[in-house]
Amino acid sequence: MQKYSVNQHLIETILAWVNSGEIAIPEIQRPFVWDSSKVRDLMDSLYQGYPIGYIIAWRNPNVRLKDGSLSEGKKVLIDGQQRITALTAAVLGQYVVNKTYQRVKIKIAFNPIEERFEVQNPAILKDKVWLHDISEVINGSVLKIVREYLKLNPDADEELVEKTITKLINIPKKQIGLIELSPDLDIETVTEIFIRINSKGVVLSQADFVMSKIAADTENGGNELRKAIDYFCHLAIAPEFYKHIVDNDKEFAKTDFFLKMQWLKTENEDLYDPDYNDLIRVAFTSQFNRGRLSDLVSLLSGRNFETRTFEFEIAQQSFATLKKGVLNFTNETNFKRFLMIIKSAGFISPELIRSQNAINFAYIVYLKLKDLGVNSVAIESYVKRWFVYSVLTGRYSGSPESSFDYDIKQISQKPFNEYLREKEEGELSDAFWNASLPQSLDTSVASSPYFHVFLASQVKANDRGFLSRDVLVSDLISLRGDIHHLFPKDYLKKNGLDRSKYNQIANYVYMQSEINIKVGNKPPKDYFNLVISQLEENNQQVSGISTKEQLLDNLRMNCVPTEILEMEIDDYSEFLNLRRKLMATKIKEYYHSL
Repeated sequence: MQKYSVNQHLIETILAWVNSGEIAIPEIQRPFVWDSSKVRDLMDSLYQGYPIGYIIAWRNPNVRLKDGSLSEGKKVLIDGQQRITALTAAVLGQYVVNKTYQRVKIKIAFNPIEERFEVQNPAILKDKVWLHDISEVINGSVLKIVREYLKLNPDADEELVEKTITKLINIPKKQIGLIELSPDLDIETVTEIFIRINSKGVVLSQADFVMSKIAADTENGGNELRKAIDYFCHLAIAPEFYKHIVDNDKEFAKTDFFLKMQWLKTENEDLYDPDYNDLIRVAFTSQFNRGRLSDLVSLLSGRNFETRTFEFEIAQQSFATLKKGVLNFTNETNFKRFLMIIKSAGFISPELIRSQNAINFAYIVYLKLKDLGVNSVAIESYVKRWFVYSVLTGRYSGSPESSFDYDIKQISQKPFNEYLREKEEGELSDAFWNASLPQSLDTSVASSPYFHVFLASQVKANDRGFLSRDVLVSDLISLRGDIHHLFPKDYLKKNGLDRSKYNQIANYVYMQSEINIKVGNKPPKDYFNLVISQLEENNQQVSGISTKEQLLDNLRMNCVPTEILEMEIDDYSEFLNLRRKLMATKIKEYYHSL
C-alpha cells in the first residue's frame, strides 16, 4: 500500500488551505519559536529560488455522520508548522503566538535596490530606500508600489526596481513540496515516517499527534480543550501568565476550563510541573483504561475498533471523556491532595523525583481509585506505596506505554490491594531487600532513584542531618543544603581512590556545611575523636550533639554503622558494605510503613 503522496503546490495554494481550514494548524499547537531573523532568511531563500524543504500533513480519516454521510477529514500539519506560520506572518501579515504566548506581528522589510531582506526596525522605518513591510507589497499592485517607490527614490533605476518588486510579489507563486500521508496509516507508522524524513531526527511524540488531533476538531470543542491543556501546563510553571490570558484571550477566560484553573495564579508549588504530554497521558489513561496514546488518536478520530470504521458518535464521546479527564487532572482539590500524599511519603522536593512516568502513574492511581469510590485513607496508602514501588523497580523506565496499558487494565479488573500485593510478592521479596537493593546502592550516581527513596525515608522519619542536634534532613533538602562525604573526598583522593569510589552514594549524607568544614579531610576515626572529646568536655566544638546517646541515635537515623568510629582508609570497602545494608533495611521499613 502506498503510504503517502508527494506533490508540489504553490505557496499561495497552501496558504489558502490554511485560511480555509483545509490544513489545520492548531492555534497554539506550538508557539512560534523561530526568531524574526529566521523568517527573514526564509523569505530570502524563496526570493532567490532556493528550496525550503517539504511539509508533511496527515489527512484525518473520513468520519461517518449520523445521517450516514461522510465528513471529509482535514489535513493535519505534523511537520513544517514553523515554516508555514512564518509564511502566514511575512506574506499574509497575520499575527503569530510567540514563545511567551503573546500575539505579535513579524514584519520583514525589503530593499529593492540591494535585493536584501531585513527584520523591520526603527532605522528602516526612517529609510525611504526600504519597503517597510513585504506583506503590504505582496498583497498590493506592482504598478502602484513601483510608482510610489520611485516617487520617494527618484534616483533609483526604474527597470531594476520594477524587476525586483515584481520578483518579490511573485514569491507566493513559488512551489513547496507537500508530503501527504494516507489516512489509513496508524500513528506508529506516521511517527516512523516522520522520523525518517526529518533530517534532524527530531522525534515527534505521540502527544504531539494528540494535540494536533484535538485542536483540529473544532466541532467537538477541540480548540478550547487544546488551550486548556496548554494553558494549565504553562500556568503551573509561570503563574504570572494568568494575567496574559485574561488580557489576550478573553474568550477562553470565560470558559469553564479557565474558571477551574484560576487557582494556579497564586500557586508556586514546583514538585510536579506537568507538560502537555503528562497531562494528556494521565487524563487519558485514568478515563479510558488504556495506556497507549495511539489509541487516543484513533478514538478522537471516531475509530470503531470492531468494525474498523470511523464514526462521529465515537469521536464525540471520546472528546467528552477526555474533557472529563482533563478537568479531573486540573481540579484544585485533586491536584493538591495528590501532591500532599507524595510529600507525606517524604518526596518534598522535585530534586527527589526524577521519574516523570512514575509520578504520572501515581496520579492516575489516585484519580482512578477516587473515581472507583475507594476510601480516602486507603487511597493515600496505595498511592504512596505504588509510587515508591515503581521508583524502586524502575517500572516505567523501559517501555512506559506498555506498562501503563497493562497496569491500568489490571487496576480496572481487580481490587487494587490485590494487584499491589501481587506485584510486591513478585518483585519486592526478601531477595530484593536483602541482596538486590544493597547491590543497587553500589553506585556513584547521585541521582540514583534508590538514594532518593532513602532520602525520602529520612524525611518521613523526621531524621536529623549527620551530626546535627536540631537541623532536619528535610530542612537541608528544602534549603538546597549540601551532600557531604562520610569518608572525606580529599582524604580518599589522597589515598589514590578515583571518583567512582569516593562518590559512592553509601558515602553520602546530608550534613550542615559548618559541621563539614570542622570535619575537614580527616579520616572518620580522627574526626569522631573530636566529637567524642567534645562530649566529655561539653565544648560542642564540632556539633551541637551533647551526649553519647544522641550521637548513637544520630548514626542510627543516618544509617551510619557504629564501626565508623574507629575506621581509616583500609576500612572503606567494609564501611560501604555495612552502610548499604543499613540503608536497604531502612528503605524496607519505610516502604512497609506507607
